[in-house]
Amino acid sequence: MDHLLQHFRPDEHEFIEQVLEWKRQVEDFYAPKTTPFLDPRQRTIVQSLIGINGETQVAFHGGFSDYSERQRALIYPSYVEPVADEFQFAMLSVRYPSKFVQLKHPDVLGALLSLGLERAKFGDIRVGTDIVQFVVAREVADYVRANLTSIAKSKVTVQEVDFSTTLLPATEEWQESVITASSLRLDTVIASSYPAISRQKAALYIESGKVKVNYAVREQTSFELHEADLISIRGVGRLFIESIEGRTKKEKLRLKIGKMERK
Repeated sequence: MDHLLQHFRPDEHEFIEQVLEWKRQVEDFYAPKTTPFLDPRQRTIVQSLIGINGETQVAFHGGFSDYSERQRALIYPSYVEPVADEFQFAMLSVRYPSKFVQLKHPDVLGALLSLGLERAKFGDIRVGTDIVQFVVAREVADYVRANLTSIAKSKVTVQEVDFSTTLLPATEEWQESVITASSLRLDTVIASSYPAISRQKAALYIESGKVKVNYAVREQTSFELHEADLISIRGVGRLFIESIEGRTKKEKLRLKIGKMERK
């Protein structure tokens, strides 16, 4: 176990133990296990621990027909053919009077959290001009429908919709590129990804609490990034470490990244 944990961050160890427990449950009871909604880094950890060729396998789904940032994992015996229903989520839709208010993602996120829900109980939130759609775990769908009556002081009614209905597309456009960086330090990768941001400026963003890694504020400039980390910089945009591609002749790291700049 210690040999396994050394490949991950200390604050990921509790999650790793949870994944291994899920795996044991599947192996002991010969039945699929559906996880909470996971972020990209967590899914990478699950994939690495479960593997793709063993007696236990894993599939991911976020509810929307295109890419979902947050997805549930289904861990299952290899002889089982997983079906969509086993991910156990529901698609909820909210219409609101766009003539009077324009809802934004933080408004909806805040309204859901104010119901006492953990973030792991719901997936992606998509906001249109007069409609909001979001995915929730099946076990909390009725609770959300009954209790989510307003968002940002706007009265709303929540309905469950079928996944075959017209779903809102993802609105973020990620631009892929390959960069080089001298290390995986948070300040170094930010500065290498944004030509207008120096190491010193990156450090200021980090130390002032404006940078999140996988939705958690990180205030240490030396924080080391891993594959599948999602970095959010307030007022700047978001950055995703897709993969570490190796090193250049000058021993710099070659990183494949996705970048979404704030408009």
